[in-house]
Amino acid sequence: MKKYGIFYGSTTGTTRDVAQRIARLMGIDTVDVHDVASTAPSAVGDYETLILGTSTWGSGELQDDWQDFINGLRVMDLKEKKTALFGCGDESMADTFCDGVAKIYDALQETGTTFIGAFPADVYCFEHSDAVKDGIAVGLLLDEANHDDLTDGRIQAWVDELKKES
Repeated sequence: MKKYGIFYGSTTGTTRDVAQRIARLMGIDTVDVHDVASTAPSAVGDYETLILGTSTWGSGELQDDWQDFINGLRVMDLKEKKTALFGCGDESMADTFCDGVAKIYDALQETGTTFIGAFPADVYCFEHSDAVKDGIAVGLLLDEANHDDLTDGRIQAWVDELKKES
């Protein structure tokens, strides 16, 4: 079984780019980076740690390609796996910033997975995010639209934490 598998959904390419940047920093081979649009949920079985990424659309919706994939994951037993989440959003969507990440987090609650990679979201200015629980984000939240200058440093710090937790 391989250590890490990255699974992402991306409409404009931003989340795909972030997934590839995470992979490079973690030393994950490109064959272990999967677009959920063309991957069966059963592919997660090959990995110990899942790194799942999405963008947020509309009024806090999960990226479209995730719908079938997340429905497949939702019924799986993932209790032997660790899961880290990342997402791209736009803080100007002040009431739904990175809510797509929360949709994945909520959907996997009954799978038994152990979530890792919680990360501060206090560098952004938004009113509410379902991805923030008890003052900390359930994963890495990024705003490439308004704060792309923060992305590299945040990814590096998150990757450093993931390596310790997994």
